[in-house]
Amino acid sequence: MHALPDDADLTLSVHDRRALVEWTIACAERLLPMFLAERPDDERPREALDAAQAFMRGELSIDAVREKAFACHAAARAAEDPSALAAARVCGQAAAVAHMAGHARQVPRYTAKAFPGDRDRRDEELAWQRQQVPERFDQYVYDGD
Repeated sequence: MHALPDDADLTLSVHDRRALVEWTIACAERLLPMFLAERPDDERPREALDAAQAFMRGELSIDAVREKAFACHAAARAAEDPSALAAARVCGQAAAVAHMAGHARQVPRYTAKAFPGDRDRRDEELAWQRQQVPERFDQYVYDGD
């Protein structure tokens, strides 16, 4: 296994960036229902994930995905429930990886905040994420944990 350098945002190939985006989307998809439970008519997190998927397919520019990520973070600010807020943040960070790989590091951090009263569920979700992260990104995302 090789570790990604600290300046991975400058050196990450398009192929690797797309693989990292794919992992963050998978993580966010699992949390999106927590946001939708509070704000079922707010489509901004879904639109951010769809934009990230379009980026992965080469159909959308980084700037376009970034705009959707910003909108997703605005949706998070509109949420009242801490779980919904954290879930929207995960979606926004997932999309933002198209712009900067370092946003992937925020996915586990916001995931942990999505389960304030349920340690077992939090630990289960974090373990799932860790099992799914491509090995070449593990140390980069988890800071060598």
